[in-house]
Amino acid sequence: MSTCHVHLVDADRASRDALARYFETHGLTVTAMESAAELLRRMHRQRPDVVVMDAALPGLSGLQACRQLRGEGDRVPLILLTERNEEIDRVLALEMGADDVLGKPCALRELLARMQALLRRANVAPGQPMLAMAPVDIGALRFDIASRSLLRDGRIHVLSTVEYAVLAELVANPGIAVSRERLLAASHGRSDGLLPRAIDVAVMRLRKRVEPEPAQPRFLQTIRGHGYMFVPAAAAGAADAQRSRRSTPAGAFASPSMNSV
Repeated sequence: MSTCHVHLVDADRASRDALARYFETHGLTVTAMESAAELLRRMHRQRPDVVVMDAALPGLSGLQACRQLRGEGDRVPLILLTERNEEIDRVLALEMGADDVLGKPCALRELLARMQALLRRANVAPGQPMLAMAPVDIGALRFDIASRSLLRDGRIHVLSTVEYAVLAELVANPGIAVSRERLLAASHGRSDGLLPRAIDVAVMRLRKRVEPEPAQPRFLQTIRGHGYMFVPAAAAGAADAQRSRRSTPAGAFASPSMNSV
């Protein structure tokens, strides 16, 4: 991300300056601004790699600016920050076209990790964002993104559209918590009228396919109150080894925020 250029939009100078300093210490180039109107003017003169914007800007809000960009066909990777971290606010931001949503204040390392994941997805062809990814090992299984299937011992199991979309979004962001709302946006049309709970059902089905013990998931872990995280096989194996060395009861390794559905 050393050549990544960020457009950072926040009306609060202290918050804006703190974020800009953090990004710059990690090798990013930052153009900071205080209004969505300024962002829209600059977009045509200097294209960023990613936009990080407060959703509740005075005047033209971040939500309105996001909707305007998407209405014009602009697919610049965009993360909205919202002080109200309620489910309805996150869903609204995603419906306006945001690629990701974080509550303010947020952990800076998490914001940076989500920016990296977003940029990885943006670097493949629009319309088929996952097909360029190499197959991913999940325990004894291999997830073949191109064929939308799980492979094991030469046997192929083709996933449903929803199962594929959810699993593809998770494996594209290893070690990063992905919200239910974002998984819902990736796997369903906006007119479906479904609740994020529908994602829980899809994950339960996936766990039956990929987890050695679905009731004690190793690879598809729950982030309580938020969504799910894909833990690659190496990380899951290291966790099991650590748990074994400490001789703790089964399930004690998981943090209080990570549990099965």
